[in-house]
Amino acid sequence: MKAVVLRIGHREWRDFRITTHLCLAARALGAEGVLLSAKDEEVVRTVSDVVERWGGSFYVKEGVSWRRAIEEWKEAGGVVCHLTMYGRSISEVAPQLKQQDRDVMLVVGAEKVPRDVYELADYNVAVGNQPHSEVAALAVVLDRLFPNAIERKFEDAKLQIIPSEHGKRVQSTHDKAQKV
Repeated sequence: MKAVVLRIGHREWRDFRITTHLCLAARALGAEGVLLSAKDEEVVRTVSDVVERWGGSFYVKEGVSWRRAIEEWKEAGGVVCHLTMYGRSISEVAPQLKQQDRDVMLVVGAEKVPRDVYELADYNVAVGNQPHSEVAALAVVLDRLFPNAIERKFEDAKLQIIPSEHGKRVQSTHDKAQKV
């Protein structure tokens, strides 16, 4: 099973950091990429820079038609999960998704999500039924789907963190660990 995130909406003046954090969480926790319905070259550039330095093959595509992306995903046999606090509990849905072993598109809104998304989604999934961050919701869902992703090492990384109880240690793949 693979996962891709579809980000619907993006208010450039407000959501740059949140959308960037959504992409970083998606990358770190097992998604293959993020499709942005909006255009924001700075988000793409920032995330691409992280991938260049920290490794992996994660991608961000901007200016994607959300409706076409959902329809094509379903036509290819994938399942669409819309993350919303009004949906069914992730605790119920995650085992079903794992059992189906189909590729998953996780739809995350930035602003009011069009009603059609609720109808097009195979699952409307909630991480709790209280207001919370879409980044937190995505992280929980990806951790439920890919519990070992958090431990993986990225191929071709130029930098890696050396766990340390005190301080920050980052190591170049060419140098010894340095305190930062």
